[in-house]
Amino acid sequence: MNNKKLKITETVLRDAHQSLIATRMKTEDMIPILEKMDQVGYHSIECWGGATYDASLRFLNEDPWQRLRTLRRRLKNSKLQMLFRGQNILGYRHYADDVVEYFVQKSIANGIDILRIFDAFNDLRNVETAVRAAKKEGGNVQLAMSYTTGSAYTLDYWKKLASDMESLGADSICIKDMAGILTPDMADRLVRELKTQVKVPISLHSHCTSGVAPITYVKGVEAGCDVIDTAISPFSMGTSQPATEVMVATFAGTPYDTGLDQNLLAEIADYFRPLRDSSIASGLLDPKMLTVDVKTLLYQVPGGMLSNLVSQLKEQGAEDRFYEVLEEIPRVRADLGEPPLVTPSSQIVGTQAVLNVLTGERYKIMSQETKAILRGEYGKTVKPFNPEVQKKAIGDAEPITCRPADLLEPELETLEKEISVFKTQDEDVLSYALFPKVATEYFKYRDAKAHKIDPDKYDLTNRAYPV
Repeated sequence: MNNKKLKITETVLRDAHQSLIATRMKTEDMIPILEKMDQVGYHSIECWGGATYDASLRFLNEDPWQRLRTLRRRLKNSKLQMLFRGQNILGYRHYADDVVEYFVQKSIANGIDILRIFDAFNDLRNVETAVRAAKKEGGNVQLAMSYTTGSAYTLDYWKKLASDMESLGADSICIKDMAGILTPDMADRLVRELKTQVKVPISLHSHCTSGVAPITYVKGVEAGCDVIDTAISPFSMGTSQPATEVMVATFAGTPYDTGLDQNLLAEIADYFRPLRDSSIASGLLDPKMLTVDVKTLLYQVPGGMLSNLVSQLKEQGAEDRFYEVLEEIPRVRADLGEPPLVTPSSQIVGTQAVLNVLTGERYKIMSQETKAILRGEYGKTVKPFNPEVQKKAIGDAEPITCRPADLLEPELETLEKEISVFKTQDEDVLSYALFPKVATEYFKYRDAKAHKIDPDKYDLTNRAYPV
């Protein structure tokens, strides 16, 4: 039996609001409660990475680096954790090694303690550079296996993956169940097997989309899991994580007692509840995101992907076709080599499923990202691609079989030159590298605001001020 105290990673500042309200929580919404969160004694607070970087620039007119520095100053006693997509960093393509190395360096320098690094295909060639860079900077590396199901995803597959992760230098390993499809029995077997395979701690991350996550956590902890990811109750359940207070109560008085103070957690919940309620009132939090859909066990759709699908269909006036899209997703996934559905593969598969449904003909329109997967630009999938779909995407071209980043020339020097007119901090080049158009618009907004000028009347490129 595991007699060690169970540890908690709190996700409300990252994955919880990414899953429920499309990553729209502002830094100013976080600041008033940070001091109390810092008193809890969490194992870590997941507060950065994932979609927060893109959303900060694109929707909130916020600098993600300033957010990180703000969180670091106010969470003095807590370990800050981020989600890092390996060679994708926080974007949607592979970046050259020099960009990956610089991003890791700046993340740690600005306050990140733990980097949870994963690859959407579990292709470890795509995390090597990030792991090496994090180790060089003294960061704590948690490698995450993107959990999914399918004939190729056996216990032996997961055991070998975990062993390879430990050999690569992982300080801990996370079972990343982004779609909420890890069942209690499988969690019990998987954690027990991994505990015999590796010596590093095991974290368990799941979503309540299918409704089984709280029970899965119980079985995982009893099997030896060291850390679980939870979200404070107002931003828990549905497509988010199990509620922090509920899991703390579940293990109270057991050998796994977390020792966390329920009164303090209740104060934190009281703070976030009005934010949740206002998100519902504004329509930002769709009630669909809070319901249990056991069909998730068939569709394997992660929480963040669900909220994005709802948004896409709303924009097209096609919300009534939501379940048609869900049924198309596993078919597209099979065509693309049965990858786990996690960013960026989840967005690519989801968008292609939407295109297939709304056009009425499968692959009549194929996104550039779908073609990139079928060219091998994202790495190796566990199963081969559908040859007919691949031929439609790339014709007779030879697909990529090496580590995709080996084909990329260093980018930083060129990016620095392109960004020089906008740059006010070193980190700006990284925002530009990941999201050139979005970052440029943000720089324009930031610059105009600094000069108290309407951004719409200001030509940033030429530094032209209206007369």
